[in-house]
Amino acid sequence: MAGNGVPGEYRPLLGPSRRSRAGLGRRRAACAAVLLAEMLERASFFGISSNLVLYLNSLNFNWDGEQATRAALVFLGASYLLSPIGGWLADVYLGRYATIITSLLIYALASCLLPLTSFPDGRQAFCGEMPTFIIQPPCPSQGCQRESPSPYCAPTMYGGLLLLALGISSVKANLTSFGADQVMDLGRDATRRFFNWFYWSINLGAVLSLFLVAFIQQNISFLVGYIIPVVCVSLALLVFVCAGPLFITKPPMGSQVSSMLKLAFQRCCPRCCHCLLRPPRDEDELPGRQRSPRGPSHHEDVTNFRLLVRILPVMLTLVPYWMVYFQMQSTYVLQGLHLQIPHIFQNPLDNGSNSNKLPQDRSSYRFPEAWLLLANVVMVLVLVPLKDHLLDPFLQRRKLLPSLLKKMALGMFFGFASVIVAGILETKRLQYIHHNETVAQQIGRDVYFAAPLYIWWQIPQYLLIGISEIFASIPGLEFAYSEAPRSMQGAIMGIFYFLSGVGSLLGSGLVALLSLPPGGWLHCPGDYGNINNCRLDLYFFLLAGIQAATALLFLAIAARYEGAAPGPPSRRSPGREGG
Repeated sequence: MAGNGVPGEYRPLLGPSRRSRAGLGRRRAACAAVLLAEMLERASFFGISSNLVLYLNSLNFNWDGEQATRAALVFLGASYLLSPIGGWLADVYLGRYATIITSLLIYALASCLLPLTSFPDGRQAFCGEMPTFIIQPPCPSQGCQRESPSPYCAPTMYGGLLLLALGISSVKANLTSFGADQVMDLGRDATRRFFNWFYWSINLGAVLSLFLVAFIQQNISFLVGYIIPVVCVSLALLVFVCAGPLFITKPPMGSQVSSMLKLAFQRCCPRCCHCLLRPPRDEDELPGRQRSPRGPSHHEDVTNFRLLVRILPVMLTLVPYWMVYFQMQSTYVLQGLHLQIPHIFQNPLDNGSNSNKLPQDRSSYRFPEAWLLLANVVMVLVLVPLKDHLLDPFLQRRKLLPSLLKKMALGMFFGFASVIVAGILETKRLQYIHHNETVAQQIGRDVYFAAPLYIWWQIPQYLLIGISEIFASIPGLEFAYSEAPRSMQGAIMGIFYFLSGVGSLLGSGLVALLSLPPGGWLHCPGDYGNINNCRLDLYFFLLAGIQAATALLFLAIAARYEGAAPGPPSRRSPGREGG
């Protein structure tokens, strides 16, 4: 599908000559290779992340719910937080193509840790002997205390996940802009259409991964389930290597990070750095002394710094939205494991009369909890083309199309609604638990004590977070790309992904803070492996309050930003590629 919607079809290229047709064919092949690589990489990423909480919470590692959730949030945060490293390497040393190849290689090697630790001999080789512990029901009495042990194999798993996140973040920082480079000279329509297909490729990879990999991991084998992501990222690497001659590549152009840091230091402490960071004088620029053609002038540095100062407050107020967004792959998963999950293929001998009887028939598989992420993905796949082809043109003809910042504010509202719905559901779930109405359900080899509420009640919160992604994430990415001067696009895109990771890590830090004894909402050592004695509902409501407060702040910053806007950002001087 992606190959038929390649950018550049909005207008013909240089007439019908053979050379132009050959050039267009080469562009199409290059774009198809980028989109295919992105689809395979995202299939690998979702195959790794969607069931990471379940994997660490299972009998393979026996991490409790809070520990597994924190590790998932750290991994997701680092996969965004480390993006500037890959962007800096590409800008200064390797160029984007070589950086993507190197990053995919690191990605493939690091992802091998998960299948290698999914069977006993592999875990023993990497982590040593595993202490035996069985997931238990809640404490029978209020006074009993079971101490949560330290996570088994934590240094190895955290180290491997952080190395994996480095490869993922570096691909993320460079593949988007590398793909846009292939069609940059075809016009803005071609670039915009490439981004539409690029986002489709991301979600198509997610659909393929969640349908197949999540089912295998939950019901059949984590070993097979984690080998598939390794194969996917290896195929992405192979595609990129084979398509190398088709790509338009650019050499590293340098980075303005040091210039921005110097100017920030000058603003914060002008007296301290007056002698160290003296601005250039007119006499410094003598006729015989030529400026390096690769470095921007001091005037360009100051102009770019002022733009950065204007853009940063907008991007910073998106951080709480990312805290909410990443709950989809952490606490939402944990909540779903403690709701009743139906069987896909019901055992004919089990008529459902005994809800506390554990299924022993291996031919009876449960609905994969990670499949609920498909509600988010399908929402994006359906609404993005509808919005692009119907809603936006309709509003634009009537001059009602909201600005990017107003779309982002609307996305924050839907994110707020998602965690409110999750909190209400969790409150209802705990009411059943406190009345001792539980269902013992076996997921893989592990037993969870769930409330008799079907997991379908989670669908609204996944749909709402999917709608929020359309209005906050996509316009946020477009804002970062369009508002940046050409010489700083890479840096500002890196900052955008970096702040996304900050949101995930802040969510992880909040989970850790609320897990501190005594009295932490998520501190429930007497409920090892379950969350039935935790107050996850209060955590959701706290996130909603943080999101609501920062949304009001965002509206004030957005109004000031739009009031001071100098003009359309796309008409600025193109400058040089680098940033």
